[in-house]
Amino acid sequence: MDREVEILVLNRQRTRRVSRPALNRFLQRVVRELPPAEADQFAVCLVSDQRMRAFNRDFRGFDRTTDVLAFCAEGDPDPERHVNLGDIVISVPTAARQAREQKHSLARELKILSLHGYLHLMGHDHETDDGTMLRLQRRLVRRLLPKRAEGTRN
Repeated sequence: MDREVEILVLNRQRTRRVSRPALNRFLQRVVRELPPAEADQFAVCLVSDQRMRAFNRDFRGFDRTTDVLAFCAEGDPDPERHVNLGDIVISVPTAARQAREQKHSLARELKILSLHGYLHLMGHDHETDDGTMLRLQRRLVRRLLPKRAEGTRN
């Protein structure tokens, strides 16, 4: 890929400590593996369950929290000629519960959810495809997030 993709990671929740730089580094690796065709920026916003419930209710009609939502951008350049891919919103408390259930770290779960959201921004939809998106997600998780011995950072 000959251009840099700007990834903005915003932490708008206060329940858990999150390493925004680590999430950004992971997403840069994802982008190198699967670069967007024209977009050169996207954002990830980490939120509370309450905020995620409001997003899910307002945009999808489900009055409950969820783990990740992706909002695709229009694709038109902004005044500086940047093309936004869209926004990924992740509920950190939900991610923490899922991490406990899966017996891995919150950092790993946030990376998996951000990858899931990125695949949605890239046009994939596991609700309508034949399993293509989730197979691609599993392949990328194996490549970019290998399981490590307990106690090491991922």
